[in-house]
Order: sequence, then C-alpha cells, then structure tokens
Amino acid sequence: MKRTVRFVTQLMIVVVAVLAVWAVTMNVARADVKLPAMFTDHAVLQRDMPVPVWGWASPGEEVSVAIAGQTHKTKADDKGNWQVTLEPLKVGEPLTLVVEGKNRLEVNDLLVGEVWLCSGQSNMEWPVSLATNSDLEIAAANHPQIRLVRVKEPGNQAAVEDFDGQWKVCSPKSVGEFSAVGYFFGRELHDQLGVPVGLVDDSWGGSACEAWIPREKMAGNPLYDELVKQWDEKMKAFDDKKWEAEQSEWREKAAEARKAGKHVPPRPKASLEVAAGNARPANLYHGRVEPVMPYAIRGAIWYQGESNAGRAYQYREMFPLMIKSWRENWKEGDFPFYWVQLADFMPEKPEPGDSAWAELREAQTMTMDKLPNTGEAVIVNLGEAADIHPRNKLEVGRRLARLALAHDYGQKFDSQSPRYDSMEKQGDKIVLKFKDVGGGLRTVDNAAVQGFAIAGADKKWHWAEAKIEKPNHIEVSCKDVKEPVAVRYAWADNPVCNVYSEALLPLTPFRTDDWEGVTAKAVK
Repeated sequence: MKRTVRFVTQLMIVVVAVLAVWAVTMNVARADVKLPAMFTDHAVLQRDMPVPVWGWASPGEEVSVAIAGQTHKTKADDKGNWQVTLEPLKVGEPLTLVVEGKNRLEVNDLLVGEVWLCSGQSNMEWPVSLATNSDLEIAAANHPQIRLVRVKEPGNQAAVEDFDGQWKVCSPKSVGEFSAVGYFFGRELHDQLGVPVGLVDDSWGGSACEAWIPREKMAGNPLYDELVKQWDEKMKAFDDKKWEAEQSEWREKAAEARKAGKHVPPRPKASLEVAAGNARPANLYHGRVEPVMPYAIRGAIWYQGESNAGRAYQYREMFPLMIKSWRENWKEGDFPFYWVQLADFMPEKPEPGDSAWAELREAQTMTMDKLPNTGEAVIVNLGEAADIHPRNKLEVGRRLARLALAHDYGQKFDSQSPRYDSMEKQGDKIVLKFKDVGGGLRTVDNAAVQGFAIAGADKKWHWAEAKIEKPNHIEVSCKDVKEPVAVRYAWADNPVCNVYSEALLPLTPFRTDDWEGVTAKAVK
C-alpha cells in the first residue's frame, strides 16, 4: 500500500520497523478482498447521490458489491485497487453491504442519510466531554440514527489509503470524545430533518491550513514559496541520530520519574513536528483527508484559523485554495463548505487599532465572495478572553446548522450573519448599508451601538458614535473626526460589539478601508 511503502522516513526506527512488518502483512492480505475503514458496521451512506465503494484485492481479482437490490461487478487493477459506484440510495431500514471476491465480507447496520465531514484544528477537535454542560449532553446522547467516526492518522507526505477507525452508534458511551461542534451540528440536522446523520471527524488541534492542502497546489506560487522552503530546510536539518538519542534519554528520565512517583517529563516532539506533524504542508491532506475520499458526503464544516492568524493576508488565498483542492479531488462538484469565523479572544483593548485576528476574520469572510456554496458562522460573541477554546460549542454547532438547513435543505431560517454592503459619506458622518439583515438590525445588552471606530485621511482611529437609522443602515460619526473616510466594526482580537440581526446572529466584523494590515507581509 502507498501508505506503508512511502511512509515518512524520518519517523523513529521502531515505528518504521512496525510499519514495515505491517506492510508485508497487508501485501499478503491482498489475496482477500478488503474494505477501508469508511465501510464498517454502523456507517451512514449519503442519500440521493451516487455512492463510491472501493477497496483492495489481488490484481485482476473479480469483485462483486451488492446492497439494497443492486449488484455491481468489477476487477481489481494491476495494483489491487477496485471501485464501483452505487446508484443513489433512499432513507429506509438498515442495510447490509456484501462484497465478494476470493472471500466474502458483510458490513451490517448501514443507514442512508446525510454525511458531513468535520475538520479543522482544536476548536473543531474539542470534545463533547469538555464543552458546556457536558454531563447533561452526554447523558442525553442516545441517538441511534446518528453515527460517528474519527480519523486520527499522523501526517504524511504521500498518499494514505486507509486509517485505523470504525463507525460508532452515537450514545453516552461514544459521544464524549467526539467533536462537540460536529456533534451539535449533526444533532440539529437530525432533529430538523428526521433522517440518519453520519459525522466524520478528521480535525487536529493546532493544525495549520497549509497542512490540509496538496503540496502541488502550492508549488510555484510566490505566496507560498518561503513557507515551503522553510519546511524543506527544516527537513534537511533534521538529525535522526540526535532525535533517537533524545528519545533514549527521555525514556530513562520517564522511567526514573515513574519509579519516584513524580511527573513524567514531556516526550521530545521533534519527529512529529518535522516529519508527521500538523503544520507541514500537505501532511494532513494526505493523512486525514485522502483516507476519506471519495466517500459520498453532503458537505463539510470547518473550524480553523488560529494557527494562521499571524499570516492572515496569506490566508485570503490559502483558505480558498484548500477548499478548491478538496472539491476538485473529491469529484463531487462544489459541495457545501461552511466554516466558523474566529471567536473573540485575548484581552480587550481600550483604544481601536490593528489586529491580526481581525485580519484573519476578514480573510475568512472574503472567501464567501470567492467561492460558491460557502457560508460563515460568526461567533464574535461566544469567545473567552482567557481561553482560546471557548466552551459554548452548542451555539457554534447551531449556527453552522442554520447555514446547512437554509442552503441545502430548504428550511426557512435566517442563516447568514449581517454583512457590510456599502458606505456613503454625508458631511461629517458616514452612513453604512448592510445586507443579510433578516428582520433588521438591533443591539443586545446595551441600547447604545458599540464596536464602531472611525478615521480620517490621517488613518488615526477614534471610537465612534453610531445609531441604527433603518433596518439595514447605521450612521457613524465622531466629533474628533470632521472629515471621516473609513469605518471599522469589531476590529480587534476581542472586540466589544453588540449589533445583531433579529435572529441574534452577530454583525460580521468588517472595515471599509484597504489600508495595509499588520500581517500584510507575513508569508511563513
């Protein structure tokens, strides 16, 4: 298998040895028909669209796939790979998938419904067990028609065919370690649609966006040259022997600590950081995304950006590139892709100014205008100043679910946060127009509008007085700025702001200027 033959050579010797033995075992096993981990008992198959089923067998082996009255036959190619495509399936009773070659496989308790991929970094990975009201949520998680599977492969620079995992029925026993945002999103869909829901969690805490993109998509682009070069140099400087010595020293210290009843020191992470970690370009595309392709999905939800905030201008192009590369290689067309804008975080600042996190939020919002079938859940009111992992994942999941329910399932919900549309200077005031306002704009917690700053041509920012003039207009002014030229709203790491739609969706942070930001030149 490609995964075992080309696995990252920089991993420690013992891991390489284990993988080599596994590779031999898998090559021998090619005599039997095999299915990937995406097809295990309790899986959910996407309804109403063609469903690829794939696996491995001996080269040239005849393979038969049967389910729900359908039978499809094919032959494994010269590398032992085979694939068939099922005709669209309907929601109904549990099904059994039968795959036959030299051996016979049965996959039982398969449901047909809606399948969503849940990806990103730690705020997507954050489990139900650590979310707000986790004890109540876990106790109530008896949902036999919601199914969960996690992908936890290490990063890789080569194609990965499969992963170690299996689908599980959602229950108090299985839900605790699953993505909280993913679960709450899926549960809302299940409650609203009344159909089975399958959730695939392939998130990795701390991961960078470039790790989720095929390397060839970044190659030759000046925007990513320094980043890729930096990683190549890091790999050249990696010293296997030094790392092995560090590991040996750590094992000795760990043994001594355990014997003395003391805290075990952290293991050196050089191997993971350099070779198989969550930041190296393309690592997670190969390790976490490819093993799921081309499983039929309705769409994807995404919560990431914290690790790229220092390179927000680069993210303007990188994030859409990632989405396009997934869509292109999945071969499902422009499937729905919804993400969570960064929450409020870090100390509040007394004066308006620049912010890398605000620029990352801006880059995320820009993506909606660059790609079709996309949407953004704004959560600038759900963060915690002292914790990059806000615990209220329920509301995050619900805001993502609003997008899917309205855009993909025909439900009549307000789904998108209000967005800046245009501005008009009127004397010493600026009048702003907004779109996606639903029933109109309103304030929360304070009758006075908060969060607006205004500047003149000198680019000096002042807090502004603002008032909602019409359902979709806000007038902004400041006595210290006689000739205003630009306005910003919620433009801070942790902004104080309070404008919402009637559905209580926060106004999307924005700026009317295009003045160079603090991350404009950061590319690595």
